[in-house]
Amino acid sequence: MSASASLEGKVVAVTGAGRGIGREIALLCAKQGAAVVVNDLGASADGEGADAGPAEEVVSLIRDGGGQAVVNGASVADPQGATSIIEDAIKAFGRIDGVVNNAGILRDRIFHRMSAVDWNQVIDVHLNGAFYVSKAAANYFKDQGSGSFVHFTSTSGLIGNFGQANYAAAKLGIVGLSNSIALDMQRFGVRSNCIAPFAWSRMTATIPTETEAEKVRVERMKSMSADKIAPMVACLLSDAAADVTGQIFAVRKNEIFVFSVPRPVRGLHRSDGWTPESIAAEALPALRSSFNPLIRSADIFGYDPV
Repeated sequence: MSASASLEGKVVAVTGAGRGIGREIALLCAKQGAAVVVNDLGASADGEGADAGPAEEVVSLIRDGGGQAVVNGASVADPQGATSIIEDAIKAFGRIDGVVNNAGILRDRIFHRMSAVDWNQVIDVHLNGAFYVSKAAANYFKDQGSGSFVHFTSTSGLIGNFGQANYAAAKLGIVGLSNSIALDMQRFGVRSNCIAPFAWSRMTATIPTETEAEKVRVERMKSMSADKIAPMVACLLSDAAADVTGQIFAVRKNEIFVFSVPRPVRGLHRSDGWTPESIAAEALPALRSSFNPLIRSADIFGYDPV
């Protein structure tokens, strides 16, 4: 292990760390030398209930391995709860160096059947939660002149998927949040990046399997274990990634991708301005070859992971 990729002496807070991807991140960060705040409300995949057991188990595993960790059972969707995650890091370990916004829930519905409750609860946990936790850490990062945010986005937002308007909107919103943090806090030595993970978990287990194509997709997902995501997170939290900020990565088994971001691809100018009629007659036909087709994540990543 390169010394620069070590997390020795660093303190990291991981949300949703009781199960799945978050659990693997917490365990690897501890193995890399970090003290870890293991946050998990212990709710079901759709956000119901609470159970401290999963987070306590992760902390026990870390301590049994000679590492340092504490449990935080707050909901990231509650501003005070989110703040307590960072406060627990300061109380237990005296500082905070990295924040991993991983906590999430799913309330999948086809759009015309999606309720305001389904919408608000997913936005609250994913997007608002990422803001609340990040904001709580921001001044500590600013004052010490260093810090790394790693936020979890999704190809459901970056590319598209069926039945996930709430989740897709939240996950693409997180990209905007991360980019703004990266721009605003670069002068203070603070970094912010996103990862879109491909891994089998309680959340991806909700993917429907009604058609043969969906069954194939689920079997493909099952081959991608959660522990494959953790090394990229640990690297982005380390000093080895000191110059990496404002990026969107994806991790798919043993594959790592960097995503493009929206930029203009074609433009038209009309000196006397546009009317609805001239747009219909001239602009749309000229621009149409550059239109983006409606596709799903599975259309782009339709091959077996390597």
